[in-house]
Amino acid sequence: MSFTRTVAEHRDAILAATTPLTPVRVSITDAWGRTTAEPVVATLEIPAFDNSAMDGYAVRTGDGAVPRTVVADIPAGVAPGASIGPGEAARIMTGAPLPAGADAIVPHEQTAEPFRDVAPGSVIHLDAAPTPGAHIRGRGDDVSVGDAVVAAGERLGALQRSAAAAAGAASVLVRPAPRVVVIASGDELVAPGEPVGPGQIPESNGLLLDGLVRAADGVVTELIRVGDDPAVLRRVLARVEADSPDAIVLTGGASVGAYEVVREVLEPTGVQFLTVAMQPGKPQGHGAVGGIPVFCLPGNPVSVAVSFEAFARPALLRMQGRHDVLRPIVRLRVSTGWRTPPGREQFMPVAIDRSDPAVWTVRPATAGGSGSHRAGALALAEAWAVVRASVEEVAAGDLVDVMLVT
Repeated sequence: MSFTRTVAEHRDAILAATTPLTPVRVSITDAWGRTTAEPVVATLEIPAFDNSAMDGYAVRTGDGAVPRTVVADIPAGVAPGASIGPGEAARIMTGAPLPAGADAIVPHEQTAEPFRDVAPGSVIHLDAAPTPGAHIRGRGDDVSVGDAVVAAGERLGALQRSAAAAAGAASVLVRPAPRVVVIASGDELVAPGEPVGPGQIPESNGLLLDGLVRAADGVVTELIRVGDDPAVLRRVLARVEADSPDAIVLTGGASVGAYEVVREVLEPTGVQFLTVAMQPGKPQGHGAVGGIPVFCLPGNPVSVAVSFEAFARPALLRMQGRHDVLRPIVRLRVSTGWRTPPGREQFMPVAIDRSDPAVWTVRPATAGGSGSHRAGALALAEAWAVVRASVEEVAAGDLVDVMLVT
């Protein structure tokens, strides 16, 4: 069988047609999961002042190891202003500003006196002479004003958002979350939990795609189930188009058989349907309706998951201006081998054996392999083993590319 495109060719064509969404400015508290549209630049130094890295005593190293008279008590959160002279010390807490005249911190564990009982007027005895600069966090030694703490095109996760806030950011310019409408087609589909009649199955692709879109930092604004009536699908698409989402994802009805309602309705509008050299997920469609990107995925659940990972997810990340739109690949050894389809890049759902932290291995998630209909197998999959089209068989002990998805 001839194929229209390879996986890489189809993904590249989709990405070439995808443009980032218009940036918006949001508060740093509302920026979770968003992608920066410009660098987040520090307006504050980190640290903002010289401060203590330990609970202990601020001292002058030039005095050696002689006893010191405590002349001040400095908790965190006070304004700088205390000072010490020769033979003096200040009891100081972690994060508190360094008093003038001090050039080292002596941890309280290196003194003879109980730390909690020491008050101004007390004399402390050091175990040894302090070292200049010991346990001091210098002003600006982490970040200076004007430094980029988060680059453009980066996701604002917990660590990045915290760094931006610490550097003084009150708001950030980001790309909004893509708004996605999901449409599942097929007369055989019933809503999850409804009675299943002869020839019917629960509609699970909508929930699958809702989770996958969320994981890509998008939001599903509507989840629609339609049958195989072209007139109904046309009406649904017209209504959806009027709401102007950022993308529409359809599942089912995209192949070459009869009753392929999605293809029947969208192919005349210019949406391109083709065969991609992959397994599962061979029938694909992509284009636009009223300027809205449209992804037409197969109907079988494993094919939907693979197709989303290969094509829709990178496009949603591109809409957000993300630098890295592909998942990282690791090379892991196979513990149980499997056959591969001739001439097609295979995405095998695999489980990872982490019992030896130094040597992870992978095996098919189920004995059924990469069968596109095996919805139950998705619950056991932790990753996709991506096998090149030129490989005829994967044997135990082989190294394979693995795309982590959990």
